[in-house]
Amino acid sequence: MSDKIYEIAVVDDETEILSMIQKFLGKIGKYKVTTFSNPVVAVNSIEKDKFDLILLDIMMPQMSGLEALEKIIEKNPSQKVCMMTAYSTLDKVLKSHKEGATNYVMKPFSSLQALETKIKNILDS
Repeated sequence: MSDKIYEIAVVDDETEILSMIQKFLGKIGKYKVTTFSNPVVAVNSIEKDKFDLILLDIMMPQMSGLEALEKIIEKNPSQKVCMMTAYSTLDKVLKSHKEGATNYVMKPFSSLQALETKIKNILDS
């Protein structure tokens, strides 16, 4: 990874998750993190702003992560998106890959360092 500051959007209805990821990645100094607790707002904002990576929760009340993914990829087919889920349902993970997700990560995270390693791998690919 270079000295570039990566723009990352995190979309999750759980504000604790948003805060935890934002604080952790912010301390590293390589990431500018924008958080969204509402996927509808996120999709509208993501259409206007460019992000190097979007971390997107699959299960949210206002709009599912799969619906949000579909809208994001429709606007920007090359957008890197990593799905986050606490529910390891193979069909949702497979569907998210089919819809254009780059990767996925399980919640709760085994460690925030493991999450950052996954983020680095996605950004470097």
